Amino acid sequence: MTADTANTRAGFVALIGEPNAGKSTLLNRMVGAKVSIVTHKVQTTRARIRGIAMRGDSQVVFVDTPGIFRPRRRLDRSMVAAAWGGASDADVIVLLIEAHRGLTEGAKSIIESLKGLAEGRPVALAINKIDRVKAEQLLALSHEANEAFPFLRTFMISAEKGYGCDDLLDWLAETVPESAWLYPEDQVADLPMRMIAAEITREKLTLRLHEEIPYQLTVETEKWEEKKDGSARVDQIVYVSRAGHKGIVLGKGGETIKSVGQAARQELQEFMGRPVHLFLTVKVRENWLDEAERYTEMGLDFKDGNA
Repeated sequence: MTADTANTRAGFVALIGEPNAGKSTLLNRMVGAKVSIVTHKVQTTRARIRGIAMRGDSQVVFVDTPGIFRPRRRLDRSMVAAAWGGASDADVIVLLIEAHRGLTEGAKSIIESLKGLAEGRPVALAINKIDRVKAEQLLALSHEANEAFPFLRTFMISAEKGYGCDDLLDWLAETVPESAWLYPEDQVADLPMRMIAAEITREKLTLRLHEEIPYQLTVETEKWEEKKDGSARVDQIVYVSRAGHKGIVLGKGGETIKSVGQAARQELQEFMGRPVHLFLTVKVRENWLDEAERYTEMGLDFKDGNA
């Protein structure tokens, strides 16, 4: 697990930015395995998910934070607190902004907050989705952003297509502190499998349901049983906040939840490399957004949601 500290480096890198800036996609690209939920919706990352990338003699531990936005409810406030908590604990910070959106008011607000938070730590700018704009726009955006904050380095990337990601990872590997490795060399994430399994199912639900139930559901892994034949039985509960939502999640004749279960089981099997028996139950909990236990399951702090 550990290595000679004279020859190795290891440290935490916080990926921060507005919702949908591409943080989860970049994390999965860097790690080489899917450890963070990726959908077309904003605000889908809830817990600070740590993905681990090995680069030469360096171990780069990514903290994929929830998007930073203006919070309106308890869950939002907890997510934003988790994002800034991830940044304040990190050795290196990478701010992602979208090339085609430019320096939005949200991005400017994050930069202002960074000025007090990032003192003495390396901060890089990653301009993502560069394939969507022309070169002159990229140069103008880079200049504007670096006028607003003294970024140590600026990277032009496409997290989805991989452009520029190797350069960013090389720089991070050189920039994290000299240290023994923090995790076993073959580990890709430090989330418990119970939480990764719940995230996979929640992603499939989010993709399937589109606009019908945007953020009013959560998934918890209730039981995890290891079988003698090497397979695992996983029982999960899908909590919805309204009775009307239960029928939508189940679908006609149970078609929706069956399809979601099949997709989640297949991805979980690929992730774990062994058979999985997944069982989903849908329950109505009208006040789950105000229950501390639900936040703990998501890796968030309930108290952070206090107004």
